Amino acid sequence: MYTGKLMKKLLFQFDTDTHPSVFDTVVGYDGGADHVIGHGGLMPENVTALVEGAIFTRAPKDKKNTAIFVGGSDMLAGQKLFAAVQSCFFPGFQVSVMLDSNGSNTTAAAAVAKLASSGVLAGKKAVVLAGTGPVGQRAAAMLAQEGAIVSLTARKMERAVAACNNMKLRFGVDITPIEAFDNEARAKTIENAAIVLATGAAGVELLSTDQWQDNSTLEMIADANATPPLGIGGTDMMDKGTLRHGKIIWGAIGFGSLKLALHRACIAQLFEDNKQVLDAENIFALAKKMAYRLSEIKFPKSLKNSQKS
Repeated sequence: MYTGKLMKKLLFQFDTDTHPSVFDTVVGYDGGADHVIGHGGLMPENVTALVEGAIFTRAPKDKKNTAIFVGGSDMLAGQKLFAAVQSCFFPGFQVSVMLDSNGSNTTAAAAVAKLASSGVLAGKKAVVLAGTGPVGQRAAAMLAQEGAIVSLTARKMERAVAACNNMKLRFGVDITPIEAFDNEARAKTIENAAIVLATGAAGVELLSTDQWQDNSTLEMIADANATPPLGIGGTDMMDKGTLRHGKIIWGAIGFGSLKLALHRACIAQLFEDNKQVLDAENIFALAKKMAYRLSEIKFPKSLKNSQKS
């Protein structure tokens, strides 16, 4: 007879792609799951039986040991699957669930949290370069929620418009779409910007060094690309608030340590009880707390106060 003493923490990885992400599987274990069980090719039409298997098998006091992680490369598909999973829940029968399609929430939250820890976002013009992917869309929304005046670029205007409309529908924020086909066009979009976040495809340079180094309004840059050539030329993937040409730079690995810590922390939080619902808003809130704590460690309050004086 099972006594409950060895209750395992089970994380069910529901992926919209054919093969569940290996990255998400590894972080699932590192976040505290005893077993990560992956299911690929999921959509709202075929997920119900899997959810029912998760919510009906354990007693109410033990449901906190079962959780669901929704991932995959398609953000919109992930959102629909995330909603479909929750639609199967009813009082007394639910488990904690998290959405992070293609690292969209954790990567975007870490990048924007690091920018927020480095300077003021509210009222500043921010440009998300090549922002139509999952990370770019969510990062643009988070910047807007922090009070920045946000634009999002794409090689084709219709893709930029679609991304901005998606974020308006989901978060109620206004983001300006901009068509920027090449580096020269992207350089024009940042002429009066204070913040630039690059979220383009791996190995694609979006701006060269000479296109940003002498920009007098530019204060902060973050680049989510860790595959050479980097998205922003003249930066380093290891940059952690590094000062280059008078601008504060965050590289993909530089803020990636927060992304991984945040991802693990979210997985751990899923097992605190069976009612956690982790999406952009609360993942970003946690990222800001973690970034603030790290900045306090790096820069003690006494030193900060002396700098202010």
